[in-house]
Amino acid sequence: MLKYSPLTDQQLASLLKDGDHGAYKEIYNRYTGILYRHAFAKLQDREEAKDIVQELFITLWDKYEQIDFQTNLAGYLYRMLQNRILNLIAHKKVASQYIDSLQEFIEHGEAITDHLVRINDLKDLIEQEIAGLPDKMREVFELSRKSYLSHKEIAEKLNISEKTVKNQINGALKNLRKKLGVAIFFLFV
Repeated sequence: MLKYSPLTDQQLASLLKDGDHGAYKEIYNRYTGILYRHAFAKLQDREEAKDIVQELFITLWDKYEQIDFQTNLAGYLYRMLQNRILNLIAHKKVASQYIDSLQEFIEHGEAITDHLVRINDLKDLIEQEIAGLPDKMREVFELSRKSYLSHKEIAEKLNISEKTVKNQINGALKNLRKKLGVAIFFLFV
């Protein structure tokens, strides 16, 4: 019967590549402790460190035929462990960000959505009230507030005096304040 403990890492790796379960057990016994300590130092969680080392050795046995030991066995196992640790940390970071964004939505999402609905309702209400203004007043008001024309530009465009433009805009604002004042109060209560 072959004794595995005196064999070198290179000999064990070669036997493992041939499917020798005894070589696998010796590799496990030789490296499980050191790999666990390294994983625990990085993760600071005993169960996660234990799980990640167990998964590493399960993969080692499941894929022994595919494994290419370009470096020494210790270096290969260490690199496998590092990759698993980095994947776990990245996964935890993504999960944490998802949980944070979900919590943010739970805390503020409803309020944001409600606020946006109220703003859209207010815009619709304002548009309805503007549409209800007398034709000339509405035209002057829209040229001022939507087209951003000055009083002088509106007067020239409509062939009316600047004083008439000013009066029409003031009248429109007065009507809108009166009609929207109560509606705005109820909309934002």
